[in-house]
Amino acid sequence: MEVNVDFSTLTLMDALDLAILIEEEARERYEEFADQMEVHHTSEAAEFYKFMAANESKHGEELSVRRKQMFGEAPRRVKRSMIWDVEAPEYDKARAFMTPRQALEVAMESETKAYEFFEKALEYVSDPGVREIFQELLGEEEHHKDLVRQEMAKLPPESDLDPSEFADEPVAQ
Repeated sequence: MEVNVDFSTLTLMDALDLAILIEEEARERYEEFADQMEVHHTSEAAEFYKFMAANESKHGEELSVRRKQMFGEAPRRVKRSMIWDVEAPEYDKARAFMTPRQALEVAMESETKAYEFFEKALEYVSDPGVREIFQELLGEEEHHKDLVRQEMAKLPPESDLDPSEFADEPVAQ
């Protein structure tokens, strides 16, 4: 995770913009992972990543509506280049033959990472409005972790077999 933001100077508008950007980044990464899983015929993992992308999208849209109600069309001061992998799963976490449990574990890592980001940021935030939105976002990330836990509880125990051991070797062209 990389962040180039001075939390002590964030305004409420900046905090909302930062949260929106984080949700957008996570949604895009989950969509990329879903596409990768479909290419590798790992449909259960793909479906879960689509579910996560939809959750991130919904939350991002809610934040965007709120931002527009509060600040209209004021230009963003926070840029996407200021964040990297705050909530988005890391690229090297995708595997060709992921099991649903492995997909859920990646999502749990991402939601935990986002929770820890907002928790740490609160140490540097003095603006009451920003503190309030970050507290709210902590609650959202905890809710997302609960969703992942609930999905994990529905899964059968993981097999001792490694699905990648059954993959065909590349064929020379």
